[in-house]
Amino acid sequence: MPREKIMDSFAEGYKLLGDFISDENNFVKIDMIVKSIIGAFDSGRKVIICGNGGSMTDAMHFAEELTGRFRTDRKPLPAISLSDPSHITCVANDYGFEEIFSRGVESLGQKGDVFIGLSTSGNSPNIINAVEKARERRLITVLLLGKDGGKLKGKADHEIIINGSTSDRIQEIHMFILHTIVEGIERVMFPENY
Repeated sequence: MPREKIMDSFAEGYKLLGDFISDENNFVKIDMIVKSIIGAFDSGRKVIICGNGGSMTDAMHFAEELTGRFRTDRKPLPAISLSDPSHITCVANDYGFEEIFSRGVESLGQKGDVFIGLSTSGNSPNIINAVEKARERRLITVLLLGKDGGKLKGKADHEIIINGSTSDRIQEIHMFILHTIVEGIERVMFPENY
């Protein structure tokens, strides 16, 4: 790959991050999400997170940062990524791929839990169905979206839209946001460790 193409790739990511940072409202949204998750944890509730493809691995990574550790040793925090292959293949086979996450939310979600859906297009039918199920069950809903937000825009209590054109760049900012949320949770809940 030519050096200038490599530089272009990093410049594109840098610009997208710069655009995100230049909007102060994004930091307000992240703070509100952190407070919502801490409120859920303080009430004995949990986080349920899901996404497709690379966003699924981001969801798994986010959950393990809470159940394991991020920057500091502290008690584990309850988070579940809807990524069990036996669940996914069972539900996809019996009900259709559009139901893989909504069935997970229906079986595990309780009022006061936090649901987080990741969709770089904003149009993933299984995320749409999951957030609708989460709202029906009175979970706090969070969406990290891409492009123009797609069909999911406006469907959650909290949403952040990354106006990128490709999934890879959008996912990079999504992961930055997810890491920042975990850091915020740790800083507030375990200040003695910072």
